[in-house]
Order: sequence, then C-alpha cells, then structure tokens
Amino acid sequence: MINGKRLIETFKELVSLDSPSLDERLVCDYIKNYLASLGITAEEDDAGEKLGGTTGNLYAFVEGREDRKPILFAAHMDTVTPALGKKAIEHEDGTITSDGTTVLGSDDLAGVSSILEALKTIKENGIPHRPLELVFTVSEESHCGGVSFFDFSKLKSKDAYVFDMDGAVGTAASAAPVILSYTAEFVGKAAHAGFAASEGVHAIKAAAKAVTLIPCGDVEEGVTANVGIIEGGKATNIVPPLCKIKGEIRSFDYDKAESRMQEVKSICETAAAEIGAKVNFEYEKAVSAFDTPDSAEVIKRFKKCCNELGLSGETYPTFGGSDNNVFCEYGLEGIVVATAMNNCHATDEFTTVDEMVRASQLALKLMITKD
Repeated sequence: MINGKRLIETFKELVSLDSPSLDERLVCDYIKNYLASLGITAEEDDAGEKLGGTTGNLYAFVEGREDRKPILFAAHMDTVTPALGKKAIEHEDGTITSDGTTVLGSDDLAGVSSILEALKTIKENGIPHRPLELVFTVSEESHCGGVSFFDFSKLKSKDAYVFDMDGAVGTAASAAPVILSYTAEFVGKAAHAGFAASEGVHAIKAAAKAVTLIPCGDVEEGVTANVGIIEGGKATNIVPPLCKIKGEIRSFDYDKAESRMQEVKSICETAAAEIGAKVNFEYEKAVSAFDTPDSAEVIKRFKKCCNELGLSGETYPTFGGSDNNVFCEYGLEGIVVATAMNNCHATDEFTTVDEMVRASQLALKLMITKD
C-alpha cells in the first residue's frame, strides 16, 4: 500500500534541505508541517538551545487502538558533512545518489521518509494501528547529543524501532558498544622557531609521538579504537605550545574499553614527558552499550513482520552507535533497523527506490501489528 512515487519525492525534498548537526531547522519544520497535515501535533524541546544549535528534538504521540501497546519509532534529522547544497539524483536503474560533491543524506533521511510515508498511508486509508510515539532527534551524528537532552519521562512505549542503519532492509542491530571519547591536550612552550627553537617545547611532536603509539583499528576481539582529530600550531615560525588529539574507544565490554582508555592515557603521559611537555587528558562515556535479547518482544515482532514481507529478519551486533544506545539506557528495549542507506558518511553514499519502499513497508507493518 506504500506509495513509492510519493515516498521518493518526500525523500528528495528532505535531501534538498540543509541539515548539518546543530542546524536541522529546515528538516524539523518540514517534519512538523508534514505531521500537521496528517492531524498530528509535534512538540519541539529545548535540546537545540542546550547544545548551542538551532533546533530541538521533535516528539509526537499518535492515538491508536486502546487494546494494543504503544511502540516508538525514531530517526535523526541531522546529516554529516559535506552536506550543504545536497540534491538527490534518481538514476534509471533505481539507484539514488548525490551529485558526488556532498553526502546524499540517506543517513538518516531515508529513515525519516520511511516513517512519514507509513504514517501517511495509515491516515489516508484509515488503517487501524497501535498507539505510536515518534521521536526525531538532532545532533545524532555528534555521539547522540540531541537525544541525551530528551525528556524520557513522557514516553509511554517500552519498545523502540530506531530507523538508522545501513545494510539490507529486513536486518537490524540488536547490540551496540559503549563509546568512550577522549581529548588529550599537550602543553609545551612557545618560542621563535628560527633563533630560539631550543627554548621551546614542541607540543605537536609530543602529540605525534603519542599518536604513533596509540593502537588503532581492531585492537583486540570486540574492541576498536581510533585517533580522529589532531589540531595545533599557529605559524611555521613558532614552536607550537599546544596540540590536541581526540579519539574514541568502542567495546561491548565496558571494562575492556576502560582498560584500553587507561593505556591511551599512559601513552600520552609518557610521550609528553619525553619531550618535556605536559598533557591534560580527559575522557567521557559518549553512549552506553546495549544488547537486546532475541526473546524480547521488540525483536520477535520485527522478525514476524519481516517474515510476512519476505525479508530476512536477521539481527546482529554492530559497532555503530545510534540513538538506540540512549533509549536503552533509559529502560526501553530497542533495535536499530536498516533503512536503505549504503556507503554512509561518504560522497558515494546511495540508496535505491526498491529498498526505500521496503523500508517504509516494514515501518507500516510494525505500526499496525496486533501483538
């Protein structure tokens, strides 16, 4: 019953709206207006103000049959850079790409579009459905910054379907890791690089030494690590007094992540001392891990709906973080549903018409289930 042509037009319209993290205003207003046209009122919170952005999270409750339990559907409104001036180009083979200069934004506008089309199909056909809760978040790409400010006390649902994963539609992530993020600020001493270099303490050299020693990639079974940012220096003729590196560690086991974090801290301290610098090391838990068991209703319902649609229904762990990490931290049971996105966070990102239709069909099927 999904209107594929309308679904793709909605997706194209959303893609054309700039929505980098902390400036999702245009997409937010689009969703508000879309829901309003269906008789659904969306509330916007103050997450944007707290984050220093332009936009808050959106929440809506859609009344449904009283004999069925409510379930939650979520997707995020922001996209990674390069994201300004995006346009969705539909090719003859059904593939949809950007023009190659930006990301497409199917992460996560494919998820947003799938949910919206399913709702519109329900409303225009008068299909009985469960009570539904909708959450569209901001700044998800910044370690789930937006949903962290959401008021979870208003939720009625116990089960969450977060439409925000790559891979074939009909698959979902049932587990994801804790993410620890860190910043190491190396403090040296400025000096003129031409006639007083020996009086300086080179912060960049200290940071570089640390980076070469910090394990990255798959550092052990179930643990990944990365140094993603290094920044420092003001001019070529100044011995740099400051340099920062930023990185992260992911693991399904918090103790393993913590142990690896202490290793990184030790490496930074040793590298700084050998240069004669100091280091200020800070880290935090960006998101908690989750592991939703196969026995959970949220998974059994997903598998049943997939089976009825001829989809695999496969669930597996992922090393990606999502808003579901935070939902589960607040007591919900959830999974992250694949929504027709491929090559995410790259300018060759793509989706397909057929997969987007299947994603919206799955959203619809989940919304109207009885159990």
